Amino acid sequence: MKKRVVITGMGAICSAGLGKTTCWNNVLLGKSFVRKLDSDLYKNIPSKIAATLDGLSLPDTIPKSKLRSMAPSTRLALLAAQEAINDSKLFDQSVDRENIGVSVGIGMVDLEDVCRTAKALESSYSRVSPYFVPRILINMAAGHISMEYGCQGPNHAVSTACATGAHAIGDGFRFIQHGQAVAMICGAAESCISPLSMAAFCRLRALSTQNDTPESASRPFDNSRDGFVMGEGSAILILEELQHALGRNAQIYGEIVGYGMSGDAAHLTSPPVDGQGAYLAMDRAVRDANIDKTQITYVNAHATSTPVGDSIELTAINRLFGEHSKNIHVSSTKGAHGHLLGSAGNLESVFTVMACDEGVIPPTANLINICKEAERLICVSENSVNWREEKRYALKNAFGFGGTNASLCFSNYVL
Repeated sequence: MKKRVVITGMGAICSAGLGKTTCWNNVLLGKSFVRKLDSDLYKNIPSKIAATLDGLSLPDTIPKSKLRSMAPSTRLALLAAQEAINDSKLFDQSVDRENIGVSVGIGMVDLEDVCRTAKALESSYSRVSPYFVPRILINMAAGHISMEYGCQGPNHAVSTACATGAHAIGDGFRFIQHGQAVAMICGAAESCISPLSMAAFCRLRALSTQNDTPESASRPFDNSRDGFVMGEGSAILILEELQHALGRNAQIYGEIVGYGMSGDAAHLTSPPVDGQGAYLAMDRAVRDANIDKTQITYVNAHATSTPVGDSIELTAINRLFGEHSKNIHVSSTKGAHGHLLGSAGNLESVFTVMACDEGVIPPTANLINICKEAERLICVSENSVNWREEKRYALKNAFGFGGTNASLCFSNYVL
C-alpha cells in the first residue's frame, strides 16, 4: 500500500517578495512585478523586461566563505530551504536524518559565470577559479542543502528545463511513497537573467517585447500575449510521510496525491498542436491519485504567456475534462512573477497548495481579453475566487523544452 504524503513546510523567493506568505498575498492581489532592465547591456536585445529580485534584500545567512562555491541559484535554493525547514520545524526535535532526503533541481547554469571564466582562461590558466565546476554543476543546490542539514537520504537533482521544479517534487513524492525516505526537501531554483540568456530566448522568439508597459507584458491566456517574461527565484516544499508528520504533531498544509509524466516526442521547443503530451501528464496524475477527474476543480496552468503554448495547454485541459470543463477554474500566476523557468513548477506548486489549504484560487494578472480556447473554462482574472468545495483537488502543470511534461495533483488535507 502506498504511503500518504503531506506538505509540512514551504519557502519561496521571487519578484513578488521574500517568503511564501508575502509572495502569496501579492499574487492574490493580481499585481505584476515585472520591471524594465535599465542596463545598456540590453539595449540591442528586443526584450528589455524581466521579473528580477532587484530591490529585495536577501537574508544574509550564508557565510561569504560558502558563497564563493555557489551559483546564484544555489544561494536562492538554500535561502528558500531555510524558510521551508523553519516553517516545518522538521529538525526542531531528534529525527533520523538518514531517512530524510533532498530533491532539488536547477534548469540552467549561470551563463555569466561561464563567460567570465572563459575570459579569465584567455588571460591565464591560474585565473580559473577552483570553484567554477562546483558552481555550474546542476546537482550542487541539492548537495549544499543536504550538507547543511545532514540529510543522508536520497540526494537527487533534476534538470528538465521548465518542468524541473515539478519533477523534483514528484520524484520526492515517489521516494516517500515507496519507503525510501520519511521526508524530502523538494523544489528548484533559477537565476539566469543576463544579456546572453535574454538574447538567446529572443532568438527563439519566445520573450515578450512589450518593453514600454512591463507591468502588463506577462499576460497568460490573453489575446494580446506575445511571449513570456523571464523571472528568477526559488521555492522549496517539505514533503513528509503522513504518519511521520502526525507523530511529531506537524502543521499540514496539504497533500500530494498524484504525479504524472509524459514526453511530447515532437519538437525541440514547441508542443504538438493537439496537446497530447500535456493531456497524458494530467491524465496520469489523476489516475495516480485514484480519483475521478470530476473531483478536480482547479488547474494551476503552466501558461507562460506565449501565443502557441497557452492555447495548446488549454486544448489539452478541455480534452481531459470534456463536459466537466465548465466547472474547472484555471489560472496562471506567471502574470505576476514572470516565468522562473526551472523554478516555475515548484513556486507555483506552493501557490497551488496554499489555494487548496485556504480555499482561495489566485487570479491571472493582466488577463483582460480571454482567448477563445479558454471560453469553456472558468478563467480566473482580476480577482481571486473563493473555493467552496470541502475537499479541494487541483492539478499543477509544468512543461519544458525537449517535450518533457509533469503534472502534480494536490489536495487540502483531510485525515
